[in-house]
Amino acid sequence: MAFSDLAIRVLFLLLVVSAAHAKGKDKEEKKDDKKESADGPSASAADGTYDITKLGAKPDGETDCTKEVEEAWASACGGTGKQTIVIPKGDFLTGPINMTGPCKADEITINLEGNLLSSNDLAKYKSNWIEIMRVKKLTITGKGTLDGQGKAVWGKNSCAKNYNCKILPNSLVLDFCDDALIEGITILNSKFFHLNIYECHGVTVKDVSVTAPGDSPNTDGIHMGDSSKVSIVDTKIAVGDDCISIGPGSTEVNISGVTCGPGHGISVGSLGRYKDEKDVTDIHVKNCVFKGSQNGVRIKSYEDAKSPLTASKISYENIEMDDVGYPIIIDQKYCPNKICTSKGDAARVTVKDVSFKNITGTCNLPESVSLLCSDKKPCEGVTMDDIKIEYTGKNNKTMAVCTNAKVTSKGVDKANTCSA
Repeated sequence: MAFSDLAIRVLFLLLVVSAAHAKGKDKEEKKDDKKESADGPSASAADGTYDITKLGAKPDGETDCTKEVEEAWASACGGTGKQTIVIPKGDFLTGPINMTGPCKADEITINLEGNLLSSNDLAKYKSNWIEIMRVKKLTITGKGTLDGQGKAVWGKNSCAKNYNCKILPNSLVLDFCDDALIEGITILNSKFFHLNIYECHGVTVKDVSVTAPGDSPNTDGIHMGDSSKVSIVDTKIAVGDDCISIGPGSTEVNISGVTCGPGHGISVGSLGRYKDEKDVTDIHVKNCVFKGSQNGVRIKSYEDAKSPLTASKISYENIEMDDVGYPIIIDQKYCPNKICTSKGDAARVTVKDVSFKNITGTCNLPESVSLLCSDKKPCEGVTMDDIKIEYTGKNNKTMAVCTNAKVTSKGVDKANTCSA
């Protein structure tokens, strides 16, 4: 009996010690959990929302937050269902940001309420600032700003003198993305193009503001190439180059409610600079306003075009011109800064089936209409209906200058009339 009592007492002591050890371990685990919670969320958020400040980003405009933004992207892209990345109010400095898919998530939303600032340390950039690649069902929305801070580096742009210049970083690039919406945000002072859309299908840009000084070099507002079903709606663009440039391979493009100026207008092209470019077709621009822009609606192709291609089924309707340089222009001998050669063949680019309808307002140069087409391959199927544009200067009258263009006109002021 004495032995049994001793064994029972020993067993009881062991149980007490074990319980105390387990309790202490629980306390340590809870302590670690609290520490993790204080440091930030783990790689997965229960509701699929990733706030970059909770990952450690500092909204002071000086601390590099690239790591936190890319960490948020990696978590959202790797999640399932609907995922959201939050850029809250504040200024967040970053270098180049890579957001690459394909993603497991069904949809990804980037809620931009604060301001992302692009670093001006050009050594950090291999190409662009924010590059989003191979993503489906992407939304970028909010009242925040993508600030390229380009003023500090525009002086390093040598493209006006060098045909093969080193390209500065574009601000926002969508590559191989489908079903994307960019809405409400501001894109400011890009180092080069503000928004570049390449090899995408189904992109809508709505109620966006794109802004840079009128003398900022190569700061196109929105550029697209090899893309289809692109819509640009109710957007204000004031930049130093084309407000919108529609590059080779663009099809089914609809632009409406856009205000452009300053800038070089809404341009199809440039076309023919590189070999094997694809055709441009089904481009429709309507209900737009141009204020003080260098050009209005324009089609441009290089004088030394490298390969044959066609621009066709292009329409401009209900366009208001306010103190615009060249309101209507087709230029098949485009040669910026005289850095191209004349050894190519402007006839390699075919321009046909282009309509201009209900285009009114004023121009600050006498040439309200300028159609400069190839003598070997004239522009075909050009129609002009209800064109009423007046030159506001003195001593010169409004006039149309047209070469090698087959034009049918109706309801066009005599001063704006182009005959075949």
